[in-house]
Amino acid sequence: MILADKIANLRKKNGWSQEELAEKMQVSRQAVSKWEGAQTVPDLERILALSRLFGVTTDYLLKDEIEDEECTDDAEQEPVKRVSLALANEFLDWRSRAAKRIAAAAFLCIAAVIPLLLLSAATTLPGLSVPENGAAGAGLVALLVLVAAAVAMFISCGFRNAAFAFIDKEPFETEYSVDGMVRERQKAYRPAYVNSNIIAACLCVLSPIPLFIGALTEKVYLTVVMLAVTILLAGAGAALFILAGVRWAGMQKLLKEGDYAPRDRKKIRIKETVSTAYWLTAAAVYLGWSFGTKDWKTTWVVWPVAGILFSVVMCLCNLFIDRAQEKQSK
Repeated sequence: MILADKIANLRKKNGWSQEELAEKMQVSRQAVSKWEGAQTVPDLERILALSRLFGVTTDYLLKDEIEDEECTDDAEQEPVKRVSLALANEFLDWRSRAAKRIAAAAFLCIAAVIPLLLLSAATTLPGLSVPENGAAGAGLVALLVLVAAAVAMFISCGFRNAAFAFIDKEPFETEYSVDGMVRERQKAYRPAYVNSNIIAACLCVLSPIPLFIGALTEKVYLTVVMLAVTILLAGAGAALFILAGVRWAGMQKLLKEGDYAPRDRKKIRIKETVSTAYWLTAAAVYLGWSFGTKDWKTTWVVWPVAGILFSVVMCLCNLFIDRAQEKQSK
């Protein structure tokens, strides 16, 4: 029995179509068809992948005289997905585009309160006859529109990332040359990553300066304008952190380094869960306080306080996880 027949028989035995086998092997359906038609022979990397996928030895696949299946110890295990060079490039290109969208969405969430602040403060200007209810209503509409746009961007990124979800959730292997390609891209991106983090940190640290300047004046509207500038600077810093971090994290995921090393996978999932719950709680507190008191000029302070406390929460989370892992290892 030749290799072509063996591949076809093993595929049918597992109940897979040519399309399904092609998807698992990260090749085209035409490539599988040519293998089974004896028009082409899989290269060594594909032979090894087929061996792992079907749970048979490479000798069984390559030697015509071996008719009976020789199963490996991994025959009943779920095959590990492989990331090809093309898929890795596609993933990194998507992370680059997603970083911009996520950063923009985060910026919109932070800046959404600015129209409400400016419109509310405009009612204090002597030359304008802006009704308070009208200003508050228009400000709330602007806030909700901006937040809705941000949420739409987050959801869109989530759906488009579905094709690469296994990289976050499942064990995977990278094909030959993927590691070298990712390291080259990481090396080229490192200066921009470092500079972006430096600039973002400086923006966040310096963002309160306009607010301090505004506090020195007795003009309410000018104070609110300076507050808006503070929020814009803080939002720009946060967006820059995200813009750099999302791309860098994508490279680390493929290299299985840093926070994405296999031994830290469980820790990452726990931290992501805690982080999601934390920011949802912060958003609930902000909206509840804001709508309950209608004091939007004050409630914005929830976000800088939440940002400061977040680092503390993550440090405690790491401490508890490390202690739990130490207990399990004993």
